[in-house]
Amino acid sequence: MVQSCDYFGALYRSGMKECRQEEIHLQCLRARGFFIALAVMRGEAPSLDADDIVEAIQCAAFLQAAPLTRHLVDLVDSDNCLLMFHTASTFGLLELYHAAGLYIRDMYVDIEAEVRRTLPPELISFVESLSPSAFVAVGAHVSCDMSESVHAASRTVCYLDETGNAWKTLTDLPPEASTSMAGVTVLDNKLYVVGGVRGVHRDVVDACFRYDVDKNLWTELAGPAQPRFNFSLLGRDGRLYAMGGEYERTVMSSVETLEVRTGRWKFAAHLPKPAAGAACAKATGRIFVCLWRPMETTEIHEYVPSADEWRLVASLIRYQSYGHCMVGHRDNLYVMRNGPSDDFLRCMMDCYNLSTGQWTSLPGHFANSKGSLFTAVVRSDSVFTLNRSATLEYVVHGKTWKPRRQMKGFPRSGSVWTFLLR
Repeated sequence: MVQSCDYFGALYRSGMKECRQEEIHLQCLRARGFFIALAVMRGEAPSLDADDIVEAIQCAAFLQAAPLTRHLVDLVDSDNCLLMFHTASTFGLLELYHAAGLYIRDMYVDIEAEVRRTLPPELISFVESLSPSAFVAVGAHVSCDMSESVHAASRTVCYLDETGNAWKTLTDLPPEASTSMAGVTVLDNKLYVVGGVRGVHRDVVDACFRYDVDKNLWTELAGPAQPRFNFSLLGRDGRLYAMGGEYERTVMSSVETLEVRTGRWKFAAHLPKPAAGAACAKATGRIFVCLWRPMETTEIHEYVPSADEWRLVASLIRYQSYGHCMVGHRDNLYVMRNGPSDDFLRCMMDCYNLSTGQWTSLPGHFANSKGSLFTAVVRSDSVFTLNRSATLEYVVHGKTWKPRRQMKGFPRSGSVWTFLLR
């Protein structure tokens, strides 16, 4: 409690008389909220019903317990976002208040009637003042020299104007940046492009580029200590995780993390096996990677930052089929794998539930024209996929994906990186 709560930390640093008592009475908290806080601080990830959420928010606000607040942020979904938002406003838990408000803004079209029926005017005004997430894409292209135009169409980051059904330019890539076989991710609404290759000899780019969308500014940072390309990149809690990849014709298992605040990279626990371009995803605030083993085995491993170790979560055995892409929605991990006989045009999909530990197979197959499914990005209860001919939005209903609407495709050839930015 002293390490995880500002309340107890300040109490014991101050030397107040409570420090010498065998019991401390907290008059305004319920036992259930306190037990939830203890569970989270032990590293558990308890699921919460509506009553639990209210008590946990009250406890997080009173104790100023950052781990509990982060856990609540990770649990925001379409079923509880209005409750989270209103309760966080009541108790002044600002981080959760802002996160739940952003979630509501992203699906405002679907729940506007309920918002207006249940929330007071000042909270509605706050939600409407926020910017929704935009679906953003950039082609996988190498860097260019100064003699080439930095405004070349292939080297622009574009976003989808869903109202006008048109792709518009957001920014140009810096000349030195390469998105070919690079690591690309978003953390705290900033875009990171790490590494990649340039030229026919696949020379490694040893730098990291960050784009601040609010300032419309690119910044160059140090690259990983181990040069790498074709690796997996994720952002979580102020850190980037660069996992696996290739260098000098060698597939690697090494992992590095960048602490964004200090700009320093350091090594973390190796992947359980070497992997290049491994599928990875976040769900309930946790980091997962999808690895293959011989004999048609797809394994999902979780990285546990507090222990700096990888833990096997689940295995899936399917004949002649492996997981090629993975996305997280609520406490589910959806694994897209090739169909029979290496058929990549008809992908099969399996769902692993983190709470129950159960696999389920989604019925039928999913069209994967030009790798569209491998660009899947989740926003609230929607999944956006993209290729040159169409942007297809699915709605996640239960554990099935149902096509919702089709919009304009990304007018670029080749592989594409997709993500969300405000």
